[in-house]
Amino acid sequence: MSPAEEILDVVDENDRVVGQAPRGEVYARGLRHRSVFIEARDASGRVFVHRRTPTKLIFPSLYDMFVGGVVGAGETYDDAALREAEEELGVAGLPRPVRLFKFLYDDGAGQTWWSAVYEVRCEVPVRPQAEEVAWHGFLPEDEVRRRLGEWPWVPDGLAAYERLREYRAA
Repeated sequence: MSPAEEILDVVDENDRVVGQAPRGEVYARGLRHRSVFIEARDASGRVFVHRRTPTKLIFPSLYDMFVGGVVGAGETYDDAALREAEEELGVAGLPRPVRLFKFLYDDGAGQTWWSAVYEVRCEVPVRPQAEEVAWHGFLPEDEVRRRLGEWPWVPDGLAAYERLREYRAA
């Protein structure tokens, strides 16, 4: 099955399921759905950063400081977070990511999704999926902040990153 054919839950402004549709249709029609963002850090506390492949359905070739993706139909946020982290990092046996908070992302142009933000420690070598990740590295937090103005980043990841910084400062 292609990513565009994956079935997603469509949700309302209160994150209640109101229907289901293929991912391609969800994106094309701007239907509200669910996603997970997982900040992965290595044993030294560095943040996993990657550049998405040019074949991604949404935000191709942009940088991201989170691994993650959409929550499948009937899947929980927690299960999606573990699945996405292991898939994108190319590892097995990760500890279950810790859920920090949830927010409604809205790009102001008709694209909106409920977003659960997690953190996880990955202390084994990563082997990211070639079809998902064009480049990757573990970067110190200060370098991630420095690169914010230099690299083109996924807008939803930037929104999650800013909320994560506020969450940790509170």
